[in-house]
Amino acid sequence: MVRLPYVTALTTLFSYGLLFAFGQLRDFFRRILDAGKSSNLKGYAPICLGLEDFYTRRLYLRIQDCFGRPIASAPDAWFDVVERYSNDSNKTLHRTTKTSKCLNLGSYNYLGFAAADEYCTPRVIESLKKYSASTCSVRVDGGNTKLHVELEELVARFVGKPAAILFGMGYVTNSAIIPALVGKGGLIISDSLNHNSIVNGARGSGATVRVFQHNNPAHLEEVLREQIAGGQPRTHRPWKKIIVIVEGIYSMEGELCKLPEVIAVCKKYKAYTYLDEAHSIGAVGKTGRGVCELLGVDPADVDIMMGTFTKSFGSCGGYIAASKEIIDHLKHICPAHIYATSMSPPAVQQVISAIKVILGEDGSNRGAKKLAQIRENSNFFRSELQKMGFEVLGDNDSPVMPIMLYNPAKIPAFSRECLRQHVAVVTVAFPATPLLLARARICISASHSREDLIKGLEVISKVGDLVGIKYFPVEHEKTASVEKLKKLH
Repeated sequence: MVRLPYVTALTTLFSYGLLFAFGQLRDFFRRILDAGKSSNLKGYAPICLGLEDFYTRRLYLRIQDCFGRPIASAPDAWFDVVERYSNDSNKTLHRTTKTSKCLNLGSYNYLGFAAADEYCTPRVIESLKKYSASTCSVRVDGGNTKLHVELEELVARFVGKPAAILFGMGYVTNSAIIPALVGKGGLIISDSLNHNSIVNGARGSGATVRVFQHNNPAHLEEVLREQIAGGQPRTHRPWKKIIVIVEGIYSMEGELCKLPEVIAVCKKYKAYTYLDEAHSIGAVGKTGRGVCELLGVDPADVDIMMGTFTKSFGSCGGYIAASKEIIDHLKHICPAHIYATSMSPPAVQQVISAIKVILGEDGSNRGAKKLAQIRENSNFFRSELQKMGFEVLGDNDSPVMPIMLYNPAKIPAFSRECLRQHVAVVTVAFPATPLLLARARICISASHSREDLIKGLEVISKVGDLVGIKYFPVEHEKTASVEKLKKLH
């Protein structure tokens, strides 16, 4: 959990206040200058209005070159970033024909399957020739190939559940499944830092939603006890069902869920557990089976397990794994299964092949090596960043490591300077994070070599000194390890 220092909070608030004041002043004069001009709205209310529009125009557009950077190669350890320019103070960006080869510290390519793979790629190409790029149909009509059935069985076996169901998009897996599981008269208790897909799914379900403090099982128990005692609003009838939703690895925090404690609380109060493993499945655990394996939790104790194929498996889509009864229920009523086009067959084949590599069913030990490499790379990079004085969130073994920036001026400064030195990082600000808690989110891959990581650390350290984001004392005697490693390589 981030504890924002008083001075940092004050300076960050002052910076945002200054931007807000000047933005309002510019809007005031713009209204005066445009008063005599005719409007094209012809009586219609403007679609873009309010603080969101103001934030976009006066804050986001100034630094939009730090976001949505096009790439011109596979998202491997290194990739080609397309260079862009603007002639109107970043209001519009134009692509050039030039590219810059950069160290990739932003993609979710945890196990390195997003690039060409000796086992996966030939099989994906073969599936493209056999099935084409799309089924052009939904699963319940003509879009159900034997690959889809095979992957559902493989996912269920991999995560340790009786059955599974596939979806074409990770975000939709949460936002469409949650309303299919619980509705009016039900209660959803959600971690305060759950992903937006969970938030939207909960809102769209019609169920009552309550939030507990991030990764705090004690507060979860308080909320559960209070809600069970009070019952449904107005009628005070017992809840039809209660679902507690948590994430395996929190995508903006890099923290591991306190899953054993959460499950203990849920069992005590007879609440269902819904676990989002988008960032943990395939990336953590001795054999890549996620936080259940890492934390010693029996998958049978988790009622609904959700995950995506976009991170560790180098593909797209998502899955729900649960009891056969729940999966059959979802196949009959979930709109994302009934009305959405099924996953592209080559994307399905990519996941099948990746899981087989992880399980060693390709006849090699490359999967085990990848899992050992992602763990070693993540812990090394996190440790070195902390020694340099950065405020790094998250836990060991997590490949997601946010570096706190705070001040709005440091967001573009850090991003642009890293890119100038051929290191591509992702910076994250409001509304993806709270206004005062802007950060850079580093994602480590098994495809990164030790030389790659040292290069990234060197650049980030230099930029950190330049921008002023080393909020903790530097451990000089420990950071010498990087220099030793450089000499060895």
